[in-house]
Amino acid sequence: MIPRDFIQTLLGRVDIVETIERYVPLKKAGANYVARCPFHSEKSPSFSVSPSKQFYYCFGCGASGTALGFIMEYTGAGFVDAVHELAGQVGLDVPNEAPVATQRTEARLDLGETLRQASDYYRAELKGSPAAIQYLKQRGLTGAIAARFGLGYAPDGWRNLSRAFPDYEAPALVESGLVIESDGKRYDRFRGRVMFPIQDSRGSVIGFGGRVIGPGEPKYLNSPETPLFEKGRELYGLPQARRAIRDGGRVVVVEGYMDVVALAQAGVEYAVATLGTATSAVHVQKLLRMADHVVFAFDGDQAGRNAAQRALEVALPHLADGKQVSFLFLPEGEDPDSYVRGQGAAAFEALLGAATPASEFLLETLTRGVDMARAEGRAQFLQAAKARLGQITAPALSLLLRKRVAALAQVDARDLELLMGRAPAQPAPQRARIPVREAPISLAARLLACLLHRPDLVREEGVPGQDGGPPDEAALRRVAEFIGEREGQVLVRDIVEHFRGQPESFYIQEALRREFPAVESSPTDQLALLYREGLVRLNELALRRTSEKLRALAAERALTLEEKRLLQETLQKIQGVGKSDALGNAR
Repeated sequence: MIPRDFIQTLLGRVDIVETIERYVPLKKAGANYVARCPFHSEKSPSFSVSPSKQFYYCFGCGASGTALGFIMEYTGAGFVDAVHELAGQVGLDVPNEAPVATQRTEARLDLGETLRQASDYYRAELKGSPAAIQYLKQRGLTGAIAARFGLGYAPDGWRNLSRAFPDYEAPALVESGLVIESDGKRYDRFRGRVMFPIQDSRGSVIGFGGRVIGPGEPKYLNSPETPLFEKGRELYGLPQARRAIRDGGRVVVVEGYMDVVALAQAGVEYAVATLGTATSAVHVQKLLRMADHVVFAFDGDQAGRNAAQRALEVALPHLADGKQVSFLFLPEGEDPDSYVRGQGAAAFEALLGAATPASEFLLETLTRGVDMARAEGRAQFLQAAKARLGQITAPALSLLLRKRVAALAQVDARDLELLMGRAPAQPAPQRARIPVREAPISLAARLLACLLHRPDLVREEGVPGQDGGPPDEAALRRVAEFIGEREGQVLVRDIVEHFRGQPESFYIQEALRREFPAVESSPTDQLALLYREGLVRLNELALRRTSEKLRALAAERALTLEEKRLLQETLQKIQGVGKSDALGNAR
């Protein structure tokens, strides 16, 4: 576990503008810096970075956070990896209170360095291999694209890596998957292959894929899973494609390394590939966070359709209204590599534009091989549809698909709801149609937004004085107490990171999302007045809760003398608050 004090020290050393500019170009705009948001597609910049608050906020999508949060959200890194990334930028060593965890971290760093050295070796070998260079040229690749993806070459031979690693017996060579150990003997895993380095979200090499350039099987060979490399979590080409994905709001998922590189060579730079494994839930979640439209591209044969079916099943629970998942099936005998080389990028992108939406592919899958002209066939269709529709949580998409299913099965939509175990929606009177809106933001959340913008209000106006109450009021009190206990200036980044992973974090994020923009545009004296009057209101609400609780108790039994005294004092205080308000209004 990384000590919280270190996180605060780290954030005090880091400049959020410098951190974000490593990934997103920023432009000075008054006291802040702006850019087009890297977390959603937009034409004009609404992403703002504040040097004084050391905080970023997007006025378009509501994304917000600290330098640490940005690295986690932008790169997909976990908390610990993001801390190490930031610490490395400012030359700090990350302390660790757990010896076992420290050993694990050191082991990961050792494996990472081993893989980096191997990548350097393979790249150097490619320059001296006419056969490998000729192979890449035949596939239409230039030296520039090979350098961009860090392509290399593993020569034929059993122990070539001993030239890069004098200690060929080092445990890290086996643990990283570079070397195989069998019957007391060691030999290189990759031999006679063009090498594709697999990088994590930060661009660090975590494994390799190797493509044989002569006769031999398997055609593609991947690193085994290691402490650094989990096939179900990583996507090949993501570091290179990230900018194009963010700019276009679209990502295409292919099956092979060469597909990704060939598409990038042709100008289709938003492609990634799964790593010799089926699409996982982690893949889908990661892609939908980065893009509004995810297109899975598969070969048009039965194997490709089976893979698409598995990807659809994984994607269904993660579909969201406003996001789109589609499926592209290439012509028989084609893959993305061969198609883009033969037909060009424009033709490939035309296929992407005509890809089958997930909803259509689902219905096509459910009706395939089913006799929809017979009641028995439609019953079979409904039984299969029930299981799939139950996985979809996107409200609008779920509703529209249920209507489509009902129409295809020739049943009433209300009967379908009953069949699926849902209570049919009751028809509402015409005049009762009210647009669905978010619940009004609470007073505590509004005051919390004030403190996030101006933490110094705690020292000027005080801390909410009542214990207990609803969770949002309790969160406000704990944030105010944290500010009051800290010495020196407190920034919004300090609050966000101190409460990361704690119950208060939910209320902090809600206040940022729903109220922070309005608060930030308010004059300083108005914020102070809002906070001061809000504390009075919260106190009144707490008094009324106490009064109601005692009155309810009195209805059940006789109050004790102490309870009667408390009720009388509470009622007097409530009256005092009312008189104070009246005087304030008169002024």
